[in-house]
Amino acid sequence: MRHDNPRIALAVAGGGAIGRRHAAYARGLPDFDVVGVADPDAGAQAHAREQGFPAFGDVARMLDAARPQAVVVATPTPLHEAVAVACLERGLPVLIEKPVAPDVASARRIAGAARSSGARALVGHHRRHNPLLVAARDFVASGAIGRVVSVAAVDLRRKPDAYYAQAWRREAGGGPMLINGIHDVDCMRFLCGEIATVTAMTACDERGFAVEDRAAVIIAFANGALGTLALCDAVQAPWAWEIVSGEEPDYPHEREDCYLIGGTLGALAVPTLVHWRNERGGGRGDPFVRRVLDYRPANPWIEQLRHFAAVVRGAAEPAVTVDDAARTLAAALAVARSARAGAAVRVSDLLGE
Repeated sequence: MRHDNPRIALAVAGGGAIGRRHAAYARGLPDFDVVGVADPDAGAQAHAREQGFPAFGDVARMLDAARPQAVVVATPTPLHEAVAVACLERGLPVLIEKPVAPDVASARRIAGAARSSGARALVGHHRRHNPLLVAARDFVASGAIGRVVSVAAVDLRRKPDAYYAQAWRREAGGGPMLINGIHDVDCMRFLCGEIATVTAMTACDERGFAVEDRAAVIIAFANGALGTLALCDAVQAPWAWEIVSGEEPDYPHEREDCYLIGGTLGALAVPTLVHWRNERGGGRGDPFVRRVLDYRPANPWIEQLRHFAAVVRGAAEPAVTVDDAARTLAAALAVARSARAGAAVRVSDLLGE
């Protein structure tokens, strides 16, 4: 199969919910032609064919037959390394869904394959492509709220029982920390800086699965700031990014916040982007000034694919490299390690630094 037009021949490894989303959004962009979807599941293959995409039972056969120029890796996390490395060794740029790998060693091997092949790898922490979060990061980085000293993050929602019908979601690596909480960890890194240590407690008695259903996490940042993350997938509450940001059309949208960033000169609530400050210095009785930051909304999944197209063409470097994503992964994995040990865990220890 030859690809003689300027559109990028894109293949998708993994025909589940996230792979389907990537394929659908890519089809709507002028940058891509979706030339194949690979998944061993017959239902996933049938869905791909219904959408007009060539379907394959395995990735290697798709790579040989469809001859893509780039690949989205949206397989289950334990398969990320094998699929990504196979693509990179063929010189194919990859967009790897989060988490980048099940463990840091696996992530390091993917990074090594990217370096040795020269093919670029972008990791799909898609929230970083949300203009709302970019506006918050830029505002904090400008020094407008002073030195960041305190951060509070929450991810509280209730998932339906049917969500856990898939066994992998009830097993190690499939709980809310690595499915949802890793997004929050990445956002905290993006907004507030590198994470130095993690101290956590977890529990699993509400759902009774092997993985946690809730976690309480204390985070110490390298810059001296302290933060907390409260995480639970078994409570009736709207305080989760998908709900409060309006990013996901399948969720109700509530104008609430899930990140509160406190600085020495003010504070910022995210995602409402409400900036609070006290012009008189914050003495007792001094009034606060409230304003809302401006930003231009856009679909972060589509923005991420546009960025990937620029990465494939050599016009941009990956916004989230494998090494960068490995730091988020290490901080998220530190939660379980700390809970088991009953002590603080240094992220650098998981990174081997």
